[in-house]
Amino acid sequence: MPKQHLKSDLLFLLSAVIWGFAFVAQRMGMDHVGPFTFNGIRFCLGAMVLVPFVYGNRKNPPQIDQGRNPIQNKNLVYYAGLAGLAIFAGASLQQVGLVYTTAGKAGFITGLYVVIVPIMGLLWGQRTNAGTWGGALMAAVGMYLLSVNEDFTVSFGDLLELIGAVLWACHIHLIGWLSPKTDSLRLAFIQFMVCAVTSLMTAVMIETASVVDVAAAALPIIYGGVLSVGVAYTLQVVAQRHAHPAHAAILLSLEAVFAAVGGWLILGEVMSGRGIIGCSLMFTGMLVSQLYGMVAKIRSEAVIG
Repeated sequence: MPKQHLKSDLLFLLSAVIWGFAFVAQRMGMDHVGPFTFNGIRFCLGAMVLVPFVYGNRKNPPQIDQGRNPIQNKNLVYYAGLAGLAIFAGASLQQVGLVYTTAGKAGFITGLYVVIVPIMGLLWGQRTNAGTWGGALMAAVGMYLLSVNEDFTVSFGDLLELIGAVLWACHIHLIGWLSPKTDSLRLAFIQFMVCAVTSLMTAVMIETASVVDVAAAALPIIYGGVLSVGVAYTLQVVAQRHAHPAHAAILLSLEAVFAAVGGWLILGEVMSGRGIIGCSLMFTGMLVSQLYGMVAKIRSEAVIG
């Protein structure tokens, strides 16, 4: 394995660990503050982490393909603002959902965005493959086993996490369109700040939180902001420069597994046998959806070569 690929794999693995355990931090933080207060402060912290990188990049901005109609200045603020609103919607549903479901279940359901993204791409002409449909079917069966009760009802928290996964998929498509046309760090900073401001405005209207409450939730908020939003995002950006796509797909999918492990170790969450089977099917479906096309491409190139 090339040294650069190994370094990227380790960074992706670290990102997955940070994001997985962030579900635990998000749940613990709401013992003291509301979901919008938690998100507002943590995304503000995450944006602050990016400030040194944005400042350091000002004299050496990344090269942007001029053929892609680069987005700058006012247009960047507009489109990054839309991305920030998408994050606000997805993060809000995820955070509120954690009030009613476990960190482990939230991690697996949120991870379904890796299956939803290629299916959603069909709406604007992006092609998909049999692996996407097979992965989606496995994920759907797993979701049923994990979240549908004996009386054929879905818990409110799981439903919110599922809708949030759809919104995360929308955000990924939006970022996929924006990132080649602009500075990704400036884009990230603006969208994090928009999410932070919108969350805090919502918190002021519907929540009450004192300085004592925020102080009590300080550690989960710092973890969720500095590590999950700021550091892990930066690690992902660095890792993607020399990443092997198949390795990235597998390692980032482990976020859901680490969420379940964190919920078990720290919060004492326990899944039933039915839930474990459901999680296993969902995780397998995520991997199949991501890896099928890559494997098929490698085989096709080998035959041609």
